[in-house]
Amino acid sequence: MRYYGSVYRPPSEAYSLIVQVTYGCSHNTCAFCSMYKDKRFALRPLEEVLEDFQMARRTYRHVERVFLADGDALVRKASELYTILDTIRELFPECQRVTSYASPASLRIRTPEELKTLREKGLTMVYMGLESGCDEVLRRMRKGHLSAEIVEMGCKARESGMALSVTAITGLGGPELLERHAVETAEAFNAMNPEYIGMLTLMVEPGTPLYDWVKEGSFHLLTQSQVLQETRLLVEKLDSPGSVFRMNHASNYLVLKGTLNQDKTAMLAEIDRAEHDLSRLRPEEWRGL
Repeated sequence: MRYYGSVYRPPSEAYSLIVQVTYGCSHNTCAFCSMYKDKRFALRPLEEVLEDFQMARRTYRHVERVFLADGDALVRKASELYTILDTIRELFPECQRVTSYASPASLRIRTPEELKTLREKGLTMVYMGLESGCDEVLRRMRKGHLSAEIVEMGCKARESGMALSVTAITGLGGPELLERHAVETAEAFNAMNPEYIGMLTLMVEPGTPLYDWVKEGSFHLLTQSQVLQETRLLVEKLDSPGSVFRMNHASNYLVLKGTLNQDKTAMLAEIDRAEHDLSRLRPEEWRGL
């Protein structure tokens, strides 16, 4: 396979065939994010995309999952996305799912009919970053979208029949916005009721504006106890029946797994145990992105 620059994928796509459909991220100004800084956003030539799938068919005997990279696959023309999905279905009849990242901007430009056609042609799930349901946090972190628009676009994806996986980041509001970040993020999740909810814990990457803010003292990181406090408040406020909740990323201090709302009590009990015994948390040096 041919890759340009650093390639990123969700943890659940570890065993997927990854093909770059676009290069980089069209927004790429989030203050906390260090991804895709080694390249400018561009549409990859369609001929190259299709060639990569041909190469993969000659290389791999069995491909059950395909992930369309980089950060903005859905911004391509609908007709080109149809061609890509038709090619996947033709070359890999054994493929069970095709997924990609989706931004609010890329979902905004797609009509409901286009999204439904993409789903019919095999795009089964999209991953979207909420980061926070608190508009003040989103503005500070230069997300480029406020909570209401992110929620609206998440609902739009779900209405097309696609599954939706949404992530947010514990600690992104710092101590002063801890409560609002937790409560309003839960409210955004509840409004979308996505199939999957993923929580990461903030890690500060060199080369980002957030790194400079922490270094100069204008942004303060949460302590482990505050992370647990914020996590507990968020889980308390979650009301998203059927959503699979995962807080098992390498960045997380505490691993939480469950299905809402039925496992909420058990997850809250796990948080309580960790609050009384911080040795249950992942050591700082073991955390990673």
